[in-house]
Amino acid sequence: MTIRRGLLSNHFRGVAVKRLAAVDANPESSNQHEVTGSEPLVRILGRDDRKFPRGGEDNRFPATYIWIAGEQEALSEEGWLSWYDARRNDPKRSAEWRLYYQGNAVTSMMKAGDVLFLARKPDDHLLFIVTPDDGTIRNQLIWLFGLDGQIGFRFESQEIGSDNDAELDFAARYILDELGIEPEEPEADRLDSLIEKFGLTFPSTSVLSGLARMSLPDVNARDDPDEALVLWMEREEQLFRRLERRIVAERIREGFATAEEVDVDGFLSFSLSVQNRRKSRAGAALENHLAAVFDTFGIRYARGAETENRNRPDFLFPGQAEYRDITFPAARLTMLGAKSTLKDRWRQVLSEAARIEHKHLLTLEPGISENQTDEMRAKLLQLVVPRRLHQTYRLSQQAWLMDVSGFLALVADRQA
Repeated sequence: MTIRRGLLSNHFRGVAVKRLAAVDANPESSNQHEVTGSEPLVRILGRDDRKFPRGGEDNRFPATYIWIAGEQEALSEEGWLSWYDARRNDPKRSAEWRLYYQGNAVTSMMKAGDVLFLARKPDDHLLFIVTPDDGTIRNQLIWLFGLDGQIGFRFESQEIGSDNDAELDFAARYILDELGIEPEEPEADRLDSLIEKFGLTFPSTSVLSGLARMSLPDVNARDDPDEALVLWMEREEQLFRRLERRIVAERIREGFATAEEVDVDGFLSFSLSVQNRRKSRAGAALENHLAAVFDTFGIRYARGAETENRNRPDFLFPGQAEYRDITFPAARLTMLGAKSTLKDRWRQVLSEAARIEHKHLLTLEPGISENQTDEMRAKLLQLVVPRRLHQTYRLSQQAWLMDVSGFLALVADRQA
């Protein structure tokens, strides 16, 4: 049983990208909220004026403005974007296309050198996404849309269709989730049948992890541990989101109002609990599936064993007893942190096992910035990433990354 996925073209018709100049990002530089257009942007937005004429029909593009830099560093606002030829009424002069944006909390964050992604959805809704130039999310969006990583001050564009469509695999779905987009499930009926027995109650993460592996009988970690880990995580995420949708829908139907007033605090608390559950379960699921991989290969390990100062690395090889035995060679000890997403939390693992100088950290986060991976190398922290996700990293990073198979070989050799 393989996993069926949606396509990028289900969500986007095209995308354009440019580095913001001072005149684009700072209205005081031009007295306007405008970004200068060009032919690549015309291919995405078309040649018709989309603006609000006085006394006429509003045909501006509906837009979501997004500023995103990292964890807990994101803003979004709904609004509009105007697109027009400023020389429309002067046929003797060539077209001068301009994109007029609204002033809001997102555009006030923009500065020269930031990167603007303008993505058009099938319903003509635009995403106006601004990111710092050196951030991980910038790398992720470049990879998602198949764009050139060398971004200049003029727009470059990419139409999305049958010739260059992409399947929404684990990495793509991760990035869409960062943008607040949750793809529809082509296998919704199949997934619903698998979770039917849980009703409106979340099972333990270990139970859901076991169900995810059981539902993919053709996936064997011994054949390809890198691929198995990603597929198991992808399936568990699908199962969890379908069950979550069912449970959340029921809670919303119940409402957040009493006879006297609307329970705003109750709604906010429930919303926060949904987000926290997603994050905590993703981390636990990753550990569950890693343990299944280690068991398949007969690797000895301790999960959550205590080291110094009550630290508990996610995985300690070969175990706690060997770690505490000062006569056991430190060169044969290994530790592995496991974090489904890193953000800036990777430094937490540096102090988790003092006897082990070179530490390992496995993540499923695509396209981490070079600044962060360079710092990891300097701190003697080796990043382990499933092989399929290596393509989301720059070529200069890929040679350094370790995959799951390579990590297994390293640990097996130390345990021989």
